[in-house]
Amino acid sequence: MSVGEHKREAPSSVRCRVVTISDTRNEETDKSGRLMIDYLEKSGHRIEKYEVIRDEETLIREKLVEGIDAPDTDVILTNGGTGIADRDVTIEAVRSIIDKEIPGFGELFRMLSYTEDIGSAALMSRAVAGTKKGTAIFSTPGSSGAVRLAMEKLIVPEITHVVRELQKDREGK
Repeated sequence: MSVGEHKREAPSSVRCRVVTISDTRNEETDKSGRLMIDYLEKSGHRIEKYEVIRDEETLIREKLVEGIDAPDTDVILTNGGTGIADRDVTIEAVRSIIDKEIPGFGELFRMLSYTEDIGSAALMSRAVAGTKKGTAIFSTPGSSGAVRLAMEKLIVPEITHVVRELQKDREGK
């Protein structure tokens, strides 16, 4: 089956959770979380839950597991906490939870960041995607530019295709 055929079989809408990871932002100042929500809603997807949490590995893991276990969630999107400072632990938390990593997401995100946005600083850019129990997880840096790039070029174009593949597993197709 071709990629086009796969995409035609994909659901038209998926159920999402958006989690902003930050020690300094709240729901009123969270431009990146709102940007994610705007892209998702404009594409016809549903936001089942949105929250801003502290950059603490245990808390991040708890929120990921909560979303994975929720029957109303197909995709969890996080932004923030992906830098290289000791305090940035989102990537480590996500990798400790997922069963399968989708390495192309981080690779393509860095390539696009390099060519379209930040040049050689892209080498410090950390982004990861993976799956756990039929739920997709995408984690991006917290800057609005990074979120915009990831949503426009990678996540929105493929989110339903990813969910289709995960549902195929559940349905035994």
